[in-house]
Amino acid sequence: MTNRTKIRTILAGALVAVALLCSQRATAQHTLSVSGGTGLSYARFYPSEVTKTVAGCESFGMSWRFYSPKPRFVGAIGLDLDFVQRGFSFAYYDNPETIIDDMGNEKVIHHYEYYTRRINSIMMPFVWQPHVYAANNRLRLYLEAAVVFSYNISSTYEYQNNRHPGGKYEWKIPRDNRFGYGLAGGAGFAVIFDQVEVGLKAKYDFGYSDILKNRNKYYSNDTDGGYGSMNPFGYQPLRSPIDNLTFLVTIGWRFDARGFDEWFVVRPKKERGLDSFNFSQQSGNLGGNDKGGQQKGNAGGKNSRPGTSRR
Repeated sequence: MTNRTKIRTILAGALVAVALLCSQRATAQHTLSVSGGTGLSYARFYPSEVTKTVAGCESFGMSWRFYSPKPRFVGAIGLDLDFVQRGFSFAYYDNPETIIDDMGNEKVIHHYEYYTRRINSIMMPFVWQPHVYAANNRLRLYLEAAVVFSYNISSTYEYQNNRHPGGKYEWKIPRDNRFGYGLAGGAGFAVIFDQVEVGLKAKYDFGYSDILKNRNKYYSNDTDGGYGSMNPFGYQPLRSPIDNLTFLVTIGWRFDARGFDEWFVVRPKKERGLDSFNFSQQSGNLGGNDKGGQQKGNAGGKNSRPGTSRR
């Protein structure tokens, strides 16, 4: 069975399992989505080595989420099944150059050449996803935390400037680890259109397992390692976990979810918006008040005359 056939079989089985689960409890809280994107990957060797990140690591997969109905800010739990490309670049060759700066000090400039491995993996994160809603429940903001298990399917390698031939990396049980585990975290948002969610997210996978078995199990690479071979290490590193930073576009379908009640409530117009100002009526009221004031003043004048005659 080829590697592509294995991937298709695993993805098909997971899709059927999720579909059966959703059909048994098809409520407003079930969501099935697909994602795709790219990112960066690098290894954390111990003892430390000169390395650099590997760009263009593709990732795609599918996710199942179950949203708790109340309270909504608690979020969701779920399961992912992803195809992730990981890797590392290791400086296998250095041609140092010594120069003298303007102050007369010697300075060494390193000219590294790198060995690069790309590893194709199936990863299965068990996810907790707390979230909140905004913009009248049209926008969902969330964080993610996950425990991740992985299986390394295949790998390729190459040397910079084609100094040595590259190609398919041959896995060896005494030297290489097929299975792995780690933690992951991320954040993202999704815009909700009725039953559809479209969004973006960033995810960081922090590896705990090693891609290479340590030197206690496979001490020396004299027979299959060293400069120019598919395994460039003369001695196995003690630690070799791999990390990934991935940016993904997501699109999902919310089963039996017709939207929130707030979307369909027609708000009544405010009463003050129906009031109108009658200028002529207001002018008449002001004129009547002035006339009445004059009459009161005249009456006061008549009453004052008898008082003056009596004095």
